[in-house]
Amino acid sequence: MTTSRTEIAKMIDHTVLKAVATQQDIITLCQEAKEYGFASVCINPTFVSLAAEQLKGSGVMVCTVVGFPLGCSTTETKAYETRDAVKNGAQEVDMVINIGALKEGNEAKVLQDIAAVVKAAQETNPEAAVKVIIETCYLNQEEKIAACKLAKAAGAHFVKTSTGFGTGGATVEDIALMRQVVGSEMGVKASGGIKNSEDVLKMIKAGANRIGASAGVNIIKEIN
Repeated sequence: MTTSRTEIAKMIDHTVLKAVATQQDIITLCQEAKEYGFASVCINPTFVSLAAEQLKGSGVMVCTVVGFPLGCSTTETKAYETRDAVKNGAQEVDMVINIGALKEGNEAKVLQDIAAVVKAAQETNPEAAVKVIIETCYLNQEEKIAACKLAKAAGAHFVKTSTGFGTGGATVEDIALMRQVVGSEMGVKASGGIKNSEDVLKMIKAGANRIGASAGVNIIKEIN
């Protein structure tokens, strides 16, 4: 299992999604991401251009969120948000599924929603990746499985547990289930409530290959 500080840093999306975040907060986030070698910074869309400028040539990606945090925007709005974000420099997009549609069994709507975001991202930049936030805290076992299958069918690159704004975050059990459903071809991102290196190592062991955390610096400092 991956345990070195460098390898784990490359799996972390260094995250600030608070409504009160300022430009200076994002500049600091980007500086930390470069210093510690994180995979990306994960930020709200309004800061994508700033982060892209700050991270130019660093190898750290810009990740942003779409339909966040409720997933209740229209499909057309999510697609527009995605195109705009990728044009502004986002290389990864974390989109929230239509949770209500999933819960009422309207899988066609959920599939269409995800597929539209994947298409918008890749038409704007063929290298752009889409992560699908299924918000596991609101789903039962069958719904989690269905969400993962739909994300895979829609051509997404990752499934992700949580927004961090729901009633719960990532669990080892959910990561293991998600990895089992999507297989080795897709990424699995653990996000929500991950505070320390112990949490990170548990998630990696369960099958996560990306970690979303606002505590990235502290996590890396804990690793020998």
